Amino acid sequence: MVGVVTSSGGDGYKGLSNNTNDNWIKDKGLRRLNLGIALMYASAAANGFDGSLMNGLLALPEFSKNLGDVNANILGLIIAGISLGGTPSFIPASYFADHFGRRACIGIGSLIMVCAAIIQAATHGRWAFLGTRLMMGIGLAFAQTAAPPLTTEIAHPRHRGAVTAIFQAIWHWGAIVSAATTLGTLYVYNTWSWRVPCLLQALFPAIQLVGLIIVPESPRWLVSKGRNEEALQVLARYHANGDADDSLVQFEFNEICEAIEIEKLLNHGTGWLSFISTKGARRRLAICVLVGFMIQWAGNGIVSYYLAPILKSVGVTDPTQQAGINLGLQVWNAICAAGGALAAEKYGRRPLWLISTVLMLIFFVIVTALSATFAEKQIKAAGSAVVAFLFLFFGSYDIAYTPLSIAYPVEILPFHLRAKGLSLNLTVVFATGFFNQYVNPIALEAIAWKFYLVYVGCLFSFIFIIYFLFPETKGRTLEEIAMVFDGAEAATDVHYNLQTVSGGKNMFPLKPEAEQVA
Repeated sequence: MVGVVTSSGGDGYKGLSNNTNDNWIKDKGLRRLNLGIALMYASAAANGFDGSLMNGLLALPEFSKNLGDVNANILGLIIAGISLGGTPSFIPASYFADHFGRRACIGIGSLIMVCAAIIQAATHGRWAFLGTRLMMGIGLAFAQTAAPPLTTEIAHPRHRGAVTAIFQAIWHWGAIVSAATTLGTLYVYNTWSWRVPCLLQALFPAIQLVGLIIVPESPRWLVSKGRNEEALQVLARYHANGDADDSLVQFEFNEICEAIEIEKLLNHGTGWLSFISTKGARRRLAICVLVGFMIQWAGNGIVSYYLAPILKSVGVTDPTQQAGINLGLQVWNAICAAGGALAAEKYGRRPLWLISTVLMLIFFVIVTALSATFAEKQIKAAGSAVVAFLFLFFGSYDIAYTPLSIAYPVEILPFHLRAKGLSLNLTVVFATGFFNQYVNPIALEAIAWKFYLVYVGCLFSFIFIIYFLFPETKGRTLEEIAMVFDGAEAATDVHYNLQTVSGGKNMFPLKPEAEQVA
């Protein structure tokens, strides 16, 4: 059945005939493509597994014995180990992804994570455990740098928006597996209570390695390397069941070639100076850096990695209750993040950013007030209410900050800056996360609930940042989004090509190799 692209692709794609079934489940090429994309989501799940892992491990008596008597400084360093390993690794990973390809970068990162998980499960003592967390961070940096651009660049146009938004929403499914595992091993009274969850960190990287057998290389990367015919065949196989003359495939192929060619003609280099070469590039740079900061300093970091100490501070001291709340919170997060990913494609990115931030500010102020009440007056009801409002706070975070934390930077970046821009964004995420995770236990121990006021101030400032800086990107192709930032100079003759292709099948003359972009 020949389908027509009618959504999520921008005006340029609407009305083009396409040799795919409207229902992707019934289409051979799209089934294979979307299965490969789903397996690439495993890097987000691996990140989520770690995000919940330390909460679960800190509730296990056997794990506490393994660490020994540690002060807040050492505990913060161990918890922040993945951030410490990942922070200096994202930039080198971006060069690797641009030179060797997205798939190779993912493969290297996944393999490192599998090895780190196996070694970690066999370690003993705090410093060996920290070493493996550093190694895990390096692997995660390579996988996370390449997986989001790859899934975005290979997705079918009518699925791209959802594919991009869903990526980071999968974070919570890894957290659910982690929380459920540590809850189950709570009743294992030997070192396997913490070794099993650590070993299970290899699950999602292994899944991603399997996915590399299915998933194709990015057509945009192939064109950037002069491998145009391979790029065309990838588009034909996965977007039109092998029909290289398909109208949509021809349109995509020529749009990609023209976008990369114009970048070359306008002397847009691939170096870091490109981020400050134009007003649009500088705006992208600011957004990438700010999003990286915002998703760590919205108040979520203090809860994500320090749920057990926070629950103790409001009277929830039973390890089983703590583990149960951790699991329940991750399930709630997964549901809200999935809803947010779908809402972003339907209602747009900008409204979700604003609604999410305003709601978080309201609920975090309430959490702060309730925590202060419990600390000063020991009112048990206030402590219980903190748990309820933490769920509401995270639900608000999940509807925008989870799905858009990766999707938004990836969408706004042109091909020649995509890997570097995302690596910069993730470097900020991990750097601020390291500082956050390292400082949090010290600050919580010193000033308790008063530390929450810092995050209240951050959330208030985020509202103005989003309102004045973040544009809407809904309903545009990756190439068309460039026009939002750069104006007419980013045009890629989209309308001309649309008229040509609408006049008949195979109306795009493929450029001779000498004229194509190297």
